[in-house]
Amino acid sequence: MQQTMQDLSVTRKQIDAIDTEIVNLFVRRMACADEVAAYKAEHHLPVLDRSRERELLAKRASMVPEDLRGYTQVLFQLLMEASRNRQSEALGANGESVERIAAALESSPELFPSEAYVACQGVEGAYQQIATDRIFKHANISYFDTFDGVFRAVEEGFCSYGVVPLENSTAGSVTQVFDLMMKHKFHIVRTCRLKIDHNLLAKPGSGLESIRHIYSHEQAINQCGDFLGSLKGVSVHSCENTAVAAQMVAESDGADIAAIASRSSAEIYGLDALAKNVQDQGNNYTRFAVIAKDLVIYPGADRSSLMIVVNHEPGALYKVLAKFYDLDINIIKLESRPIPDRDFEFMFYFDVQCPAAAPEFLTLMRSLEDACEEYRYLGSYSEIV
Repeated sequence: MQQTMQDLSVTRKQIDAIDTEIVNLFVRRMACADEVAAYKAEHHLPVLDRSRERELLAKRASMVPEDLRGYTQVLFQLLMEASRNRQSEALGANGESVERIAAALESSPELFPSEAYVACQGVEGAYQQIATDRIFKHANISYFDTFDGVFRAVEEGFCSYGVVPLENSTAGSVTQVFDLMMKHKFHIVRTCRLKIDHNLLAKPGSGLESIRHIYSHEQAINQCGDFLGSLKGVSVHSCENTAVAAQMVAESDGADIAAIASRSSAEIYGLDALAKNVQDQGNNYTRFAVIAKDLVIYPGADRSSLMIVVNHEPGALYKVLAKFYDLDINIIKLESRPIPDRDFEFMFYFDVQCPAAAPEFLTLMRSLEDACEEYRYLGSYSEIV
């Protein structure tokens, strides 16, 4: 055993010596990248040379044993990514997104508005309305039947802002909203996490044993599966909004109908809570986004959202993820959605944690164009928790 430990110590010293050589060679390589950047600037050449990179990767892979070729390609992809980032910084190759971010950081107001004309889906008592009242001190709300209506109201300038749900801690992402993101032009200017407490609401005088039909939004139904599964002889029906369900119950004539909705809905529509806090998990939160037509970045923005479509080829997503890793930018959400009319191709939605004005975030935005088929910068913002 003693001999084995001594051998390991010798091997580790050898690794340390090799690592020192690698670091010194990396510094020299990045110095060469600076020379390349100077040449490209003088001759007005782009940072990315795809044919050169493909040739280099194939050549380097051929220089090692077959079982090391995959590792070698990964290593040199990271090296070339660092080199491109270094060249982009030296060339000041900002691109449209970086220019827009810089302009927004320079011109955006210092304070988030306390008053606003806001679009929400549903009716009074909806969780979107509750989130809106938490985000804005004084909001004039226009209600729309669909999430598409909210996006259109913002996109066409009818409302200054819209509030839409993004995801729930129990039921997951609101896929309908993510699909609409591909269809509409907008920017996210703030997000909010709201504690969701569902209640079974019915008309005064109704009893739990008499309920035969329960209405709510699909997400709320999914969040209350255990409770609903415990009820016998009850049919569960999906509708467009929890508050709409409460309004429907209030306007009905029967005593056998109930809704899963907020406590605010009970107060607004004169309903009794037959059961409170019926969600499966006590830590049930929904995350809402405030969307606007124009790009505005308020102070304290430390999160950003992107929509990315990668090339339909092996390793394409990895090349994008490598950029985040190389720049030490944390990905806090990654969602994929199929692109309509494009077989087996996906849009990837990213939430990243990094100040909008941070050099590494701007470097990321400079470099995405070279790695993606297309991408959209949706905005930078802070989150209310």
